[in-house]
Amino acid sequence: MAWPNPFYRRTENTRTCWGYTFELSPEHLTPEECEPLKHSYDVLGERVLDRLNELSPPPKKDLPRGNSRFVDAKIVVGQEVHVDGTSKAGDGGGGNRGGGEEGEEGEKKPEAKKELPRDLYVILQDHLDKDELLQRFWKEVTTVPDWVDWEQIRRGQDVFYRYGAANLTGLAYQSLLGGMGAARVVETLARTGGFSTKVARGRLFETTQHILQCTKSVESLQPGGDGFASTIRVRLLHAAVRKRIYKLAESRPSYYDTQAWGIPINDLDSMGTISTFSATLIWLSLPRQGIWLRQQEIEDYIALWRYIAHVIGCPTESFATPAQAKRMMEALLLYEIHPTETSKILANNIIKSLQHQPPGYASPDFLTASARWLNGNDLCDELGLMRPSVYYWALMAGQCLFFCLFAYTYRLVPSWDRKHIDMLKRAFWQIIVNTKYGLKGEEARFEFKYVPEFETITEMGEGSVQGKDDAGIERRNFRTFVGAVVVLGVGSFVGFKIAGGVVKGVLGLFG
Repeated sequence: MAWPNPFYRRTENTRTCWGYTFELSPEHLTPEECEPLKHSYDVLGERVLDRLNELSPPPKKDLPRGNSRFVDAKIVVGQEVHVDGTSKAGDGGGGNRGGGEEGEEGEKKPEAKKELPRDLYVILQDHLDKDELLQRFWKEVTTVPDWVDWEQIRRGQDVFYRYGAANLTGLAYQSLLGGMGAARVVETLARTGGFSTKVARGRLFETTQHILQCTKSVESLQPGGDGFASTIRVRLLHAAVRKRIYKLAESRPSYYDTQAWGIPINDLDSMGTISTFSATLIWLSLPRQGIWLRQQEIEDYIALWRYIAHVIGCPTESFATPAQAKRMMEALLLYEIHPTETSKILANNIIKSLQHQPPGYASPDFLTASARWLNGNDLCDELGLMRPSVYYWALMAGQCLFFCLFAYTYRLVPSWDRKHIDMLKRAFWQIIVNTKYGLKGEEARFEFKYVPEFETITEMGEGSVQGKDDAGIERRNFRTFVGAVVVLGVGSFVGFKIAGGVVKGVLGLFG
């Protein structure tokens, strides 16, 4: 139950956590059942990553990005420092390093060609016929399970766009930001350096690109499609992060506590990610924005994410039915959400990375109001988010009214619904991938950019300054809220007048 209900009948099995109330049943996962899942992981995906690195070794010049710093390798002026700690002598303090500069003889060096990012999916395909392990992996991910119904998958993809704006709001402020309350998970995220204020927004766009590719069409998600390929890339990226953190923890146990937190990106973490992208939207994010899915839509959307879980190497049994997916969400909410100081840092960095940024140019107060509306005050207080004024709560109410108006109106008429879905597919892709404030037309290949190091721990960052187009989305929400209040006021007045006339008429009959 996403909203408080004063008439809810509580029992000894009633549990309320972070503003959500449900009945704990024997079918829910227990803490004892969750524990082994913290120490199991995608072994096949990791073995495939090792084999790909043997067949096509990664370039040693790849360096960590974000706020990463080196501990074991000295950074020397005039040297190129490699991830493995080796260095290559350069040309000293002010020597010639790039294309277009003059060499010792005064001749211009030709400009170096821009190297394409290393693409593990392409490497996998290039070596597929030469290796038995890669063939086994490919057979597993391309074999479509018996429970997959492609027509249902298509309907599930439509669900994402039918409630597109509300879904993206839920993914950003509840699935991602609220998910920072998961104490174990944030310890892995913090060690990648990918959630500093400088890069968190880009990470959010890359994740959204993956979702858009998975929901673009059935063909995109089928083996060989763009969504399928991106899912394999993400699976191999997870394996790379897991191996790197685990290797560092072996040499310095204090770096990452595997006993307390489990293997990085373990099976329970993967199940939690699929849950936040599916069940959390259905039973938390959308209802808190005034949108309730129809039963068929729920079944279709869960089926979509169950198949994505299969491709990405995540256990799928907990997503076999909507009821099982809902219980998984509730168990994770109960057992896994325990915010820490690291949670506060990452949650606040997300707000700071988005404030005053296009396309919405929203203020930090409105972004925080969005987070509090979707996650509740209890969780957001634990995450250290500020408390915005009533004005920003009114803006959030206006946004929900705006989303509800379009969602419920379009789904009433099939032809409108189809046009609305197709329009949002184009619009979301344009905004997220092609615009200059998105990914600038360069699709993410999910390469290993944020390499964990001993001191790569994300710290609290600074927010961006206010832009000239600030609060564009807030003005829209304010107009919607005022319009709704006016309509409600006029409707109440007219209703009162009509009711008064009816009462007078009835009294006249007996007068």
